[in-house]
Amino acid sequence: MLISSLKIHNWRNFQDAEARLNGVTYVLGPNASGKSNLLDVFRFLRDVAKTDGGGLQRAVSQRGGLPKVRCLHARKRPEISIEVELKESVSSKEGWLYELSFSGETAGKHRPIIKFERVTKFDEDGNKELLLNRPDDNDQSDPERLTSTAIENVQVNKEFRRLSETFAEVTYLHLVPQLLKFSDQIGGKRLEDDPFGQGFLEHVSKCSEKTRNTRLKRIESALQSVIPKFRDLKFVKDDISGRPHLEMTYQHHRPHGARQREDQFSDGTLRLISLLWLLQDGDKLLLLEEPELSLNNEVIKQIPRIINLIQRKTKKMRQIIITTHSDALLSDPAIDQNSILILTPNDEGTTIRSVDEAETLALESGFSVAEAVLPHAQKLQAQMDLGL
Repeated sequence: MLISSLKIHNWRNFQDAEARLNGVTYVLGPNASGKSNLLDVFRFLRDVAKTDGGGLQRAVSQRGGLPKVRCLHARKRPEISIEVELKESVSSKEGWLYELSFSGETAGKHRPIIKFERVTKFDEDGNKELLLNRPDDNDQSDPERLTSTAIENVQVNKEFRRLSETFAEVTYLHLVPQLLKFSDQIGGKRLEDDPFGQGFLEHVSKCSEKTRNTRLKRIESALQSVIPKFRDLKFVKDDISGRPHLEMTYQHHRPHGARQREDQFSDGTLRLISLLWLLQDGDKLLLLEEPELSLNNEVIKQIPRIINLIQRKTKKMRQIIITTHSDALLSDPAIDQNSILILTPNDEGTTIRSVDEAETLALESGFSVAEAVLPHAQKLQAQMDLGL
């Protein structure tokens, strides 16, 4: 399913904001404007909905409690609200609307308590059916029920479990190459959901050999277009320890080139490999934070094209939200203006907007997003740096 729109109230930087989302959405904004916090809305829904160790209480606790989640600008309406619309496909009218609002207990443990939770289903004709509307009679007779959501409860979410599964399978990866290169030496406990990629190779090893080889071949083909001396990407296991590794051949003056393992790959190559693997590894929302890190500009310019190339070769298209500061990444003229969200911080919290009339005119005249839209974010950054 495709998440087509989002509305949030009192979520971190955002007092009131809404956005339309596409198959690929690029989020622009100055530092501290809320790009990471916007992605965290979807991570939060994942943490609430997942069946293994999830739930509203834990999702809020992991983020430092309600005071850390609630917008500092919250006044008359202190509750936190999230509204997400989902479509079966880009052109389909069939879909879902999920609404969740919660605030703290007025006494006692000050736990998050649900103010309302609703699930509405839409059919192809646009007819809607309200499947869940809380608080209900059961909640009134047992207020303790309002400490947990219906989407986290398999005993009550049968009618809309597909919605829960969609949230639970949201993927976030901000790969830190050093954690992958030196995972043997670092060891220790990994963060839940492994957001920084320390266990990326173990994840690859769990895939069937046929599927794994097919995906690596696609990655190899895509990487050769930006790293011409790169070829023969393979998955291997250490003969002694059995640990998984990636190997590739890097062509140089020797006739057969040199074989390298992931600890010899550049940071940028590792980040690209992980990104391209995830594009093929499911059909639910993928969150990418600044994928341009560790890459040179000539490679960064190719990221939108590489994403499109991999998406065309796979049967399942992943929806992607990308946060970025990069002129190079946004210089691709093929980026759709409807795929752009601009975050603008102000005295009442950050707002979200699409491209305005002047920016649209510039884009239609042949300017890239980097030329027509990004300067606005850069100007805001300069003003914030100067304290204006």
